Amino acid sequence: MLKPKRNFIVHLSRNFLFGLLFIAIALGLGMAGYHYTEKLSWIDSFVNAAMILSGMGPVSELHTWNGKFFAGCYALFSGLAFIAIIVIIFSPIAHRFFKSLNIYDKS
Repeated sequence: MLKPKRNFIVHLSRNFLFGLLFIAIALGLGMAGYHYTEKLSWIDSFVNAAMILSGMGPVSELHTWNGKFFAGCYALFSGLAFIAIIVIIFSPIAHRFFKSLNIYDKS
């Protein structure tokens, strides 16, 4: 039996907020990394981290070995973080869909 609509909305909202929290943490890590490895201003660090996290690529040219290494690691992390965030946000919808098809194990 499907959950009542209210429970579904609460579950969806909670997962959405958790996804936003994960985005904020990932963005904060990226900003700190760019700020401390490349000595970029906080706003330039934000732009670079946001662009990498969204899959667009860096904006500023990187000059130091540490900055380039960080950018590579952050890009790999961001790819996995994007997938994880999508799964977190949309899992209640997928769960409800599969329940409606009655293909879930009832044990």
